[in-house]
Amino acid sequence: MRFGYAVAAAAVFATELIIALFVHDAVVRPYIGDSLAVVLVYLALRVFPLSVRTAVIAAFLIACAIEIGQYFHLIERLHLHGQMWARFLLGGSFDLRDFAAYGVGAAVVALIERLRHKS
Repeated sequence: MRFGYAVAAAAVFATELIIALFVHDAVVRPYIGDSLAVVLVYLALRVFPLSVRTAVIAAFLIACAIEIGQYFHLIERLHLHGQMWARFLLGGSFDLRDFAAYGVGAAVVALIERLRHKS
């Protein structure tokens, strides 16, 4: 287990939780929060022995799959609409722009990892 990635994932999770509970704006919550969601999934995946490339692609695809689940109202279909944890993990509403935010999150992670490994 890669402890540094686990600690970073916990810190990003705490940040995401704070955003979800206390930030109700038009930029941080919908865009930065969505970008950070990809970062969170990436960090969680990197706890395991996955390559940077595999983890970045998987994190992006997981975020996209969750967004597609929002399009098909997965929470309602699973009868979880009253569960706060489900809305936190699976989101509440589909927005095509979220795919761009996921791409930004994946690109930022890839750039940071590239810079880390250069030095």
